[in-house]
Amino acid sequence: MLEGKNVNLRIMEQEDLPQLAEWFNKPEVFGEYNPLRQMARTEVEKILEGPNELKPFFVEKKDGSKIGFIAHFCVLHVGGRLLEIGYSLVPSERRKGYCSEAVEIMVDYLFLSRDAMRVQATTDVRNLGSQKVLEKAGFKKEGTIRKVFFIRGDWRDAFLYSVLREEWKEPKILARTKVES
Repeated sequence: MLEGKNVNLRIMEQEDLPQLAEWFNKPEVFGEYNPLRQMARTEVEKILEGPNELKPFFVEKKDGSKIGFIAHFCVLHVGGRLLEIGYSLVPSERRKGYCSEAVEIMVDYLFLSRDAMRVQATTDVRNLGSQKVLEKAGFKKEGTIRKVFFIRGDWRDAFLYSVLREEWKEPKILARTKVES
């Protein structure tokens, strides 16, 4: 478990897949800026086993209640593999600082555990909340990726954000990790 001040990140296990599938199938949880899709649990399992090395974590409050998810995955690029993150919280827990903290924990974890030069994220150009989360966590906007996502019948532009290892320098939140048995 990755522990923060107000939230913890707990890696998802096989028994957690029903919760993840439920959230993927609820447009209000997955968010208006993500593709509208319905997925069976078996499809969610295939995503977790796919070649992109998706590693999802639950975002949990200190009382253990699950309020969302955050994941890191590899994006293939001609120059190598890039680390990217994605996240979403249930609507009732947004705008409380939990997502910003979860992103900071994930960035700390990735720079402490991987030989990565950068961590990146993309967000719909209209998603001001996600942009604020990334900027608060030290990400810089690199530019616009035009018509990259097909969402609810339209091609949408996205902003590409990244944080570089030299900008990160040291852990901001991650205090310790705990191995669960």
